[in-house]
Amino acid sequence: MPTVFEMMDMSGRSAIVTGGGTHLGRAMASALAEMGASVFIASRRAELCEETAEELQGLGLDVSGIGCDVTDEAQVDALVDRVMTDRGRLDVMVANSGGAFTNSYIPDASIDEFRRTVDLNLTGTYICSQSAARVMMPERRGSIITLGSIHGFLASDKRMYEDLPTFKRSGPPYQAAKGGIINLTRGLASELGEYGIRVNCISPGQIPKTTTDEGHVERSRQAIPLQRTGTSDDLKGAVALLASPAGAWITGHNLIVDGGWSIW
Repeated sequence: MPTVFEMMDMSGRSAIVTGGGTHLGRAMASALAEMGASVFIASRRAELCEETAEELQGLGLDVSGIGCDVTDEAQVDALVDRVMTDRGRLDVMVANSGGAFTNSYIPDASIDEFRRTVDLNLTGTYICSQSAARVMMPERRGSIITLGSIHGFLASDKRMYEDLPTFKRSGPPYQAAKGGIINLTRGLASELGEYGIRVNCISPGQIPKTTTDEGHVERSRQAIPLQRTGTSDDLKGAVALLASPAGAWITGHNLIVDGGWSIW
């Protein structure tokens, strides 16, 4: 019987974390590398990924930074090919890249803003999952982890964001894209299960950046049962479980990491 420590060991395995240069992606990449995996972080901001990789290398972690636009199939395939060439295997794909382009409320929002938001989040996640699945299927193993959001199954209370200029970016287009990711995860899990590939989603709650308005952070804290907003490190345990053999019988699941925000 393997011990828990053995089940969490990722030595000899390789992983990709898109959007891994900062915030949530950086924390998840760090977690996988701390478990012994060779981690490739990728985003459109190649220089940022390279800088983050150097920082983590300084901590003794095996991390490489690569530029990649997740909405471009050729670039994603090239990223996966790079990992296969360098490491000979791909065990984990964390499709974390996301964001929003909506700067207006619905009456004034352009359809281009909607399309760009869906393309980056939902289409990008599909492309990354598809490319990873192609190399995982012959090996009959692998873990694909998508990133949803509490906004993927809950609407936003505008009163919580009254002094947050970027609130509009968490509006219906973003909610639609993240909701699509959650159900895409279930569909992928159903189709890829026979190949031994697990597909799960992590849906974070209020994890503010250092630049987030203090008033919004305080209102969020008061609305969370655990009485604090999250930090990027709060996702490290979630990705460790879903990526490693410790989560070997978990698939098609949406793991909500929100301090209890969504329970009431």
